[in-house]
Amino acid sequence: MRSEDRYPEEPPADGLTVGRTAGLVGVSVKTLHHWDTIGLVRPGGRTRAGYRVYGDDDVARLHRVLVYREIGVPLAAIGRLLDDPEVDAREHLHRQREQLTERISRLERMVGAVDRMLLESKPGIRLTPEEQVEIFGDDWDPARTEEAEERWGGTAQWAQYAERAAAMDHEDWEGVAAAARALSADLATAYRRGVAPGSGAADALAERHRAQISTYFDCTHAMQVCIGRTYVTDPGYVAHYDAIAPGLGGWLYEVIAANAGAHGVDPESAAWE
Repeated sequence: MRSEDRYPEEPPADGLTVGRTAGLVGVSVKTLHHWDTIGLVRPGGRTRAGYRVYGDDDVARLHRVLVYREIGVPLAAIGRLLDDPEVDAREHLHRQREQLTERISRLERMVGAVDRMLLESKPGIRLTPEEQVEIFGDDWDPARTEEAEERWGGTAQWAQYAERAAAMDHEDWEGVAAAARALSADLATAYRRGVAPGSGAADALAERHRAQISTYFDCTHAMQVCIGRTYVTDPGYVAHYDAIAPGLGGWLYEVIAANAGAHGVDPESAAWE
């Protein structure tokens, strides 16, 4: 170990000690010693006690070395680039920048390909977050799918959903989204018109709602009741339906419960099957 490394508290007169310089540029003290030994970057200053320190020009040279090293130039070649007056450093950097830009573009394409492979290999919805927002609307949060998987991932219904969703393409999802928007509009219209739960019109809407859920997994009337309860208890669902028509979620639950009762299901004791 060199003496200047053993006494980092020595105040520099006109530069930085080896240890401080290493921390500043992000390399090890050993690396700086090596570059000093081969003559690549030598500290040109001295402290009052005689310890060698790096001045501003030395640190600037270190940064240039790091740039060249980052783009793959060998240390021996870096020394020639920095010291040979015949070498046009700016022209060389421009060439290296072009090569880096090409490398970045190639890596971005590779990342995109890996992302697509991950998306295609994962069971469930095979749409990017951007595609999900495009299809389901600006208020759609792609994180909902992950939240649902965390909550229901171990159930038979989730396995069924994952299998069905994996078989659906962009056009299929557009159809699902269009059907959901149409149902929401019809529900809001019926609610505003005062359609009574248990009526023929309300029961028909309840069955459309159950059929929509059955796009993802086989939904029984009892399951539909369990889902319907969240429309009056879950703040997210309450807000969603209130945004369509205030009170719509509560009315929809009553419609679902009345229809389930007509099919022999007691809404009060209905449980997930």
